[in-house]
Amino acid sequence: ESRWPYLFGAIVVPSLTQVVILPFLPESPRYLLLEKHNTSKAEKAFQTFLGKEDVSHEVEEVLAESRVQRNTKLMSILQLLRTRAARWQVITVVVTMGCYQLCGLNAV
Repeated sequence: ESRWPYLFGAIVVPSLTQVVILPFLPESPRYLLLEKHNTSKAEKAFQTFLGKEDVSHEVEEVLAESRVQRNTKLMSILQLLRTRAARWQVITVVVTMGCYQLCGLNAV
């Protein structure tokens, strides 16, 4: 029992390591392109990650994927359950997760 404070204190070392290293890690190209709207930094990040000079195809691919996501219609839970094609899939997942919670596996 007397060593519990040391156990709880051991988490300080990885936390401080992460805080020190985090500013030196590169940003995600996708984040730079879609959230920050900084194409030049995104291209540099792609070049760093992929190791090639021409990354215009990757930039266009991310932008196209973003356009598709913006055009995707979000559905409410009721709309999802009213859709005949997805109803049984949703019910199956809900029942499976409910049984998983009630079987006691999390307690073990």
